[in-house]
Amino acid sequence: MGVSPIAGRVTAAAEGDVVVFLIGMRINRWRSVRHWVPVFGAMGRMLAELRRDPDAGLLGHRLLTAGPREYTVLQYWESREKLLAYAADGGRLHRPAWGAFNRRAREAAGRVGIWHETYVVPAGSYETLYSGMPRHGLGAAHGVEPVARRGERAAERLGAPAGG
Repeated sequence: MGVSPIAGRVTAAAEGDVVVFLIGMRINRWRSVRHWVPVFGAMGRMLAELRRDPDAGLLGHRLLTAGPREYTVLQYWESREKLLAYAADGGRLHRPAWGAFNRRAREAAGRVGIWHETYVVPAGSYETLYSGMPRHGLGAAHGVEPVARRGERAAERLGAPAGG
């Protein structure tokens, strides 16, 4: 069952800074199941933990794939502080999963790779537009509002000078 698209042009209702966190894994050797399955499973468990606790700060996420070997989770967070607090909390799933990965990595010899990137995008430095789409990306994380409230052109929404 699909989600209905929103009629008209809308933009994300985000205010202030936006925190985007990308985390991913790459399966380098398919036969090394004992090295990559735990990584894949740990991410699912962490996302479930975060969905159960909205105060933790995760606003939304989406799984992206780049072929059968590479998986990325795009995440939107309330703040950098909440993201870092979750990562450092020994009572949450991330710390034990990170420790287990590091122990396995010593014997894994590159059989599975992981990576992450964190971006804090300052207020006024991001722009969104959704037309004929269900809530998506930053709009799914923060909600949406009609484009007219923020200006009809991307330059107006970003506060850039007109012209050119």
